[in-house]
Amino acid sequence: MSGFPAFPRDFVFGAATAAYQIEGAVHGDGRGASIWDTFTRLPGRVRDGDTGDVACDHYHRHPEDIALLKELGVDSYRFSVSWPRVQPSGAGPVNRAGLDFYARLVDRLLEAGVEPAVTLYHWDLPQALEDHGGWRNRETALRFAEYASHVAEALADRVPRWITLNEPWCSAFLGHAHGLHAPGTREGTPALAAAHHLLVGHGHALRALRAAGVREAGITLNPDHVTPATPGPDDTAAALRAETQRNLMWTEPLLAGRYPGSEEDTWGELITRQTFRRPGDLALFSEPLDFLGVNYYTPSTIRDAPFREPDPQLRTADDNRYAAVPRPELRHTAMGWPVAPHTLHELLVSLRDRYGDALPPIVVTENGSAEHDEPSPDGTVHDTDRISYLDGHLRAVAAALADGVDVRGYYVWSLLDNFEWAEGYGKRFGVVHVDYATQRRTPKDSFHWYRRLIAAQRRAD
Repeated sequence: MSGFPAFPRDFVFGAATAAYQIEGAVHGDGRGASIWDTFTRLPGRVRDGDTGDVACDHYHRHPEDIALLKELGVDSYRFSVSWPRVQPSGAGPVNRAGLDFYARLVDRLLEAGVEPAVTLYHWDLPQALEDHGGWRNRETALRFAEYASHVAEALADRVPRWITLNEPWCSAFLGHAHGLHAPGTREGTPALAAAHHLLVGHGHALRALRAAGVREAGITLNPDHVTPATPGPDDTAAALRAETQRNLMWTEPLLAGRYPGSEEDTWGELITRQTFRRPGDLALFSEPLDFLGVNYYTPSTIRDAPFREPDPQLRTADDNRYAAVPRPELRHTAMGWPVAPHTLHELLVSLRDRYGDALPPIVVTENGSAEHDEPSPDGTVHDTDRISYLDGHLRAVAAALADGVDVRGYYVWSLLDNFEWAEGYGKRFGVVHVDYATQRRTPKDSFHWYRRLIAAQRRAD
């Protein structure tokens, strides 16, 4: 295949984006406020005071972006639906203009020969729900299921692949414990309640999607490849605490119908004094998935560390007595993340080995890198480091397939440079460069490389 890794005939190649990162039009056609609209207006929370108010203006320019997807040759496009665009207050009547936007998007994708894949929640909770407790409140999970029903009723006949939540770890911990993401709080047990209620929301939404007749429904996690810094008992125990928070608190309920046995050592009295779990929750979480989405970017090397907050009453849910160890021997992306493609292979194999027949087919729903790339004088963008990153990780996926892991697809993150959450517009993940001042789109070298890889796969078929 002309130097490209080989994949099965029915392997899906795609590209991914998220609503708040690209759509803009935050006040358009009846859209309500989200927690990210609120968060970006808090001083000092987002680099350079950036917001997603305009972003890539995809709401108005989506025909141009669909043309790029067609040129790229992807089988599928993964996008997220903005909950406050569909239900401005997170409950009650549907905003028909908002839902119609996604109906037009789906129809135009299908006309272009690109299969749509919908993510229902990519972090943009309606602010009205946050005002009543947000994900700390079980009621939000029920509202999420109602929202899922509305979207599925409109789109299920044309959208085959549905994802309930994107990276609930980020929503729960970056949002409610570390304070880096919206809503920007630093909490203990309430952050664990948010994590739990995200899974409750997933379970109810999964049932709503199946009731609407969707063909494939799953969830996307961002499991970490965790390695202890040394084989000593302290670092090994710290690595297990890290893996509990990043991986096991999600995969154990979803795939094994149990809570992780290491949770008490990880959170202590923050988890032992919880009151948010109810009978029947585990049965709800562990209803079979049609696929598991895996987002992967970088591994973690972990060492033991003391509590950052000595007062147990003030500890947050991410104060777990571990710390990441720098890896200066590895190349790092513009995000400062070490690059080690082989760890994606190891992660996929470890999921298969841990969960066996309970592990559904895997789809790599995000993988990509932010790099220091800018247009050259002739307008081209030579992002050699991104090509190397993507090539290495696709080879890792191919190696996992060769080892018997059932991987069905791969989505590059991202189609477009976009609003990178707390990093604002300073970090570029796209295979298409966006000049934010003019909204001009310029395919990078990585775009053309990915297009050739997809074309080579089809010729081999």
